[in-house]
Amino acid sequence: MDNVAVVLAGGSGSRMGQDIPKQFINVCDKPILIYTLEGFQQHPLIDAIVVVCLEGWQDVVWAYSRQFGIDKLRDVVPGGSSGQESIRNGVFSLESWAQPDDVVVIHDGIRPLVDSSVLSDVLRVAGRFGNAVTAMPYNEQIFVVEPSDPSTTREFIPRERIRRVSTPQAYRFDLLDDAYHRAFAENIGIDGSHYTNTMMVALGYTLHFAKGSDKNIKLTTKEDLELFKAYLNRSEATWLK
Repeated sequence: MDNVAVVLAGGSGSRMGQDIPKQFINVCDKPILIYTLEGFQQHPLIDAIVVVCLEGWQDVVWAYSRQFGIDKLRDVVPGGSSGQESIRNGVFSLESWAQPDDVVVIHDGIRPLVDSSVLSDVLRVAGRFGNAVTAMPYNEQIFVVEPSDPSTTREFIPRERIRRVSTPQAYRFDLLDDAYHRAFAENIGIDGSHYTNTMMVALGYTLHFAKGSDKNIKLTTKEDLELFKAYLNRSEATWLK
């Protein structure tokens, strides 16, 4: 059994307002995508990496990977017209060589601070149950807007019932591959903001939570980029227990 990372780098990054896709922006002389790939390159349980890339940038991914020593990179796959199409392309690209019990880790290329312990726990849970989604408690109060007057509310959702779910998330390959074939054939869980995890739930799967981290930020805006730089430049507070 192998563990394969499918890293998504297919977005144009329009909300960042830059001239190049945000996953290729240099921070401290290194592209954001490379920080992400290094997390998988350095993890001893990851055997191979596949990058799903914005059309026209495939050669750039290969060049940066050679420059920064990402030798686990096995393939660079063109993205689709939506996030779900891009993930599907990455999953389908594994069909010629992945084994049914391999674990496929799906991760956003613009989440460059994936923690090694988070990745380890995702792999552990997926190895046991066939899937795992990174999850964190939600610490704010959530109220539901009153339909008759959106400026008011009469209902709240207990935060104990809520989890924030992001990537990395992992699935056994045979289950994941079958799910994407079915989802696109039957148009289930593939439109709008759907992701692998929501698609799996829509298809009737029970998902299992794994460890998460507040540091695992998604770089969407220029403010997120500044926060990422701060993480890179900070020194750990030695007095914290």
